[in-house]
Amino acid sequence: MTLVERIQATHGRVLALDPGERRIGVAVSNSERTMAFPRDSIVAGDGSLDALVHLIEEEEISHVVVGLPKHLNGKEGSAAAKARALASELSAQVENRGVDVSLHDERLTTVSAQHSLSAAGSNAKAQRGKVDSAAAAVLLESWLACQ
Repeated sequence: MTLVERIQATHGRVLALDPGERRIGVAVSNSERTMAFPRDSIVAGDGSLDALVHLIEEEEISHVVVGLPKHLNGKEGSAAAKARALASELSAQVENRGVDVSLHDERLTTVSAQHSLSAAGSNAKAQRGKVDSAAAAVLLESWLACQ
């Protein structure tokens, strides 16, 4: 790997996605990859892939991390299969742009996000619209810490 490739691999904005049944939580890092910022979630379903590709282009994303929901025992269920499918579909859409897509264990990110929002004074009703992207930010922080 050349020096330029190593720098590109460790710099550039990262998009984290926390896929769910109704919404996809979204968070974006700064270009130095030191902080994670929650963004508005995207409605899951028809058109969500196009919205994600548009976001990748708009935010000049160099890497996408998709949360892989595993059970506490480490096994994968149907939600993990859906996350893998999303990662595969997204990768096929952005690979020609030089954007890498990877999966990262997201166990307990939603619980952590809910605790953080509650500690900040957010009630359960107010959390509904924010928890998905807050979980994506927790996922992104976890991924960044592993790099």
